[in-house]
Amino acid sequence: MSITYKDEAGIAGMRTACRLASEVLDYLTPLIQPGVTTLEIDRLAAEYMKQQGTVSATIGYQPSGYPPYPGHLCTSVNHVVCHGIPNEKPLKKGDILNVDVTVIKDGWFGDNSRMFMIGGEAACSVQARRLTQVTYEAMWKGIVMVRPGIRLGDIGHAIQTFAEGNGFSVVREFCGHGIGQRFHEDPQVLHYGRPGTLEELKPGMTFTIEPMINAGKRDIKEMGDGWTIVTRDRSLSAQWEHTVLVTETGYEVLTLSAGSLPAPAFVTPAPALA
Repeated sequence: MSITYKDEAGIAGMRTACRLASEVLDYLTPLIQPGVTTLEIDRLAAEYMKQQGTVSATIGYQPSGYPPYPGHLCTSVNHVVCHGIPNEKPLKKGDILNVDVTVIKDGWFGDNSRMFMIGGEAACSVQARRLTQVTYEAMWKGIVMVRPGIRLGDIGHAIQTFAEGNGFSVVREFCGHGIGQRFHEDPQVLHYGRPGTLEELKPGMTFTIEPMINAGKRDIKEMGDGWTIVTRDRSLSAQWEHTVLVTETGYEVLTLSAGSLPAPAFVTPAPALA
């Protein structure tokens, strides 16, 4: 596999798919409350995708060596790092939840995720609130690095130094990825690294930036279902994800919609909807 560079038609297709992926999260946001199950969130998302005219990229997804993924999205609660399978356990006040949505529209993939604090910020611990906020800012520390001529190691370094500087750790085993007419393309986008290393960014590249940040140590383990990844020390984990385009002069965040959280204050100028 090699890096694909999108032309104007490809960029237009990606903009649509990515906006629709973000709108799934907009739709789900008011529905994610104490007492709801992640399986119900999955069902609601599937219905909404049908209304959109999109298809879930995750349902039945089966990379080599994995069982077919059973959900229309991923729901990762508390110490689950990623790939949490929707289930019948009700969410409770104080939980933190990552919902990761990837849709396909006209052959193009849009991929994003957001964190939710169940019962509102006041219901969550100081550590949970801080981890969620630092992870969001860490993602943006990576995004604002994006422009032609920099290297992927610059992005990883920016994320790692910010997260570790705030006392958290960065998961190494999972990373962002190229995306387009395939769910996962080159390049791999590490969330740690050294400046000036790895692939050089060029206009037309589209990839995700999706750091997984742990409150404790970075070590993880896989559960018996073949998908769910948890922190080895059972500390909390958080993740945010956007899909970005490398433009001629910088970046465009493709997974923005009306309900997207505003960018942090250090992001200037603030990104606008395409």
